[in-house]
Amino acid sequence: MGISRYESTRSGRRMEMSTGTIQANRTGTGLLLTLQPEEKFQKVKGFGGAMTDAAGLNILALSPSAQNLLLKSYFSTEGIEYNIIRVPMASCDFSISTYTYDDYLDDFQLQNFSLSEEDTKLKIPLIHRALKMTQRPISLFASPWTSPTWLKTNGAVNGKGSLKGQPGDIYHQTWANYFVKFLNAYAEHKLKFWAVTVENEPTAGLITGYPFQCLGFTAEHQRDFIAHDLGPVLANSTHRDVLLLMLDDQRLLLPKWAEVVLNDPVAAKYVHGIAVHWYMDFLAPAKSTLGETHRLFPNTMLFASEACVGSKFWEQSVRLGSWDRGMQYSHSIITNLLYHVAGWTDWNLALNLEGGPNWVRNFVDSPIIVDIAKDTFYKQPMFYHLGHFSKFIPENSQRVGLVASEKNDLDTVALIRPDGSAVVVVLNRSSKDVPLTISDPAIGFLETISPGYSIHTYLWRRQ
Repeated sequence: MGISRYESTRSGRRMEMSTGTIQANRTGTGLLLTLQPEEKFQKVKGFGGAMTDAAGLNILALSPSAQNLLLKSYFSTEGIEYNIIRVPMASCDFSISTYTYDDYLDDFQLQNFSLSEEDTKLKIPLIHRALKMTQRPISLFASPWTSPTWLKTNGAVNGKGSLKGQPGDIYHQTWANYFVKFLNAYAEHKLKFWAVTVENEPTAGLITGYPFQCLGFTAEHQRDFIAHDLGPVLANSTHRDVLLLMLDDQRLLLPKWAEVVLNDPVAAKYVHGIAVHWYMDFLAPAKSTLGETHRLFPNTMLFASEACVGSKFWEQSVRLGSWDRGMQYSHSIITNLLYHVAGWTDWNLALNLEGGPNWVRNFVDSPIIVDIAKDTFYKQPMFYHLGHFSKFIPENSQRVGLVASEKNDLDTVALIRPDGSAVVVVLNRSSKDVPLTISDPAIGFLETISPGYSIHTYLWRRQ
């Protein structure tokens, strides 16, 4: 029986494939990782990134052939086969201006609602090009940053502010109707959405002086907005099959937010999943947040909806070639998978050398950095670390048990794909090489080694 191994290392290997053979008997003496296929956990939705205005501007600044190479790198079988794209609803910090889809004062009927040029000239054409390149069905999900300012208590796109009035009133109903208008407008451009999040980082709009687009919700406010407005409005629209994801904010807020929203039976019936961002993960252990939320609400999907490095004020925005940043990605993905999370979404698909454009100069890093002057782009270690999952773990793969014979420094996860083959990802964040044996009770043993600072994906057929 053959086994394929894909290897990326700090020393410069990038998804290099080699083959190994499965042996009937074990010869190694070190660490043993045993697949437990009968121990089944969550099914995977997928992996991807966000088509922000900034990403669109950067991709389209390249020559057509370079644009195609970049899109292929993410979406084609020659690339890492992303199957998820996040789409901001109107502007966010990674835009070059602030706008919403209805900046006409008190237009409660939304008669002046219209998509922007950023949608029609950047995001929509690029999404269609990605769809043409892929063998896999792509799922789109949308998130709003701010509502039109005339619906807000502070009358501004940023800063501390929330919807005026109370859930169920004209302000809340209008904002819910805006989601349907957005879904209608994209449908006219032949794009259907898998899901929407209720609001990007709802706690941001509770912070005085928050620098960019936001809309504040407490957990209680989000619960009532879902129950009275957004839930029923979506359910009574032609988009009733679009799933609703709550939170879309730091996992630090779990399980509290989940308890507030999902213990309300009316709100709960509209919520399919809980979306989390990674920025405060170092303050919030996975077990007490994701693990506890899954224990309380085992039938509610957990989904990682945003991550990027370089956002902290003391960090360099872009660090070309940073292996450490790649390891941060893969470590996060493995941890999330081990705690019942069904997918993992990166932030901007592509940024420039500065980590922008961003209208508030909140520059960050991205797996692909575009060098416009040289008409080229750089695929960073983050790109490959993500690819070690996205390419080999298609939608509806299921995480299964993987048991280690002893305590070790490796990050590991195992899944069974819809076609029945097995995938194991092994990340070594230490400097030491670790000899190991992977055992699949159905077929035998593979002797291998996990070099220091490496990530491996193993793939084999089980029958």
